[in-house]
Amino acid sequence: MADSKEQEQKIYEEYVKQKTPVHNLPLNMIKAFVTGGIICVVGQGILSYCEKLGVDQDAASGWCAMGLVLLSAILTGLNIYPLIAKWGGAGALVPITGFANSVAAPAIEYKKEGQVMGIGCKIFTIAGPVILYGIFTSWLLGAIYWILERAGVM
Repeated sequence: MADSKEQEQKIYEEYVKQKTPVHNLPLNMIKAFVTGGIICVVGQGILSYCEKLGVDQDAASGWCAMGLVLLSAILTGLNIYPLIAKWGGAGALVPITGFANSVAAPAIEYKKEGQVMGIGCKIFTIAGPVILYGIFTSWLLGAIYWILERAGVM
């Protein structure tokens, strides 16, 4: 009886081994680097173009961010950004374009459920926790900074 359980365990372990995807970490890192680099080059292009038009640095940065978000939302709507994210991994998901994708994708997916119960309820399912904890962390660090400043440490 113990022998049959061991045999079943070996068969199961072999099955899991066959089904578990194998990841090539160096290749994934290169893909992420290339993808993130291309996104940064596009952003730098927008920034340089705005500065060439005479827009000041702060406004050009805003236009760059808005352009990248718009481009990401359009590519998400055309179902191209998920392909980029699948290939580029964190290189596509970490920049602002990944955040825009995480907001646009649920809105597109749940639009059939209506404006309120679909888009309204589901639009921040992915991005919501990022926004929540980002705001909370900013508030907490700001409070710590304020206290340290009042105490004369900073």
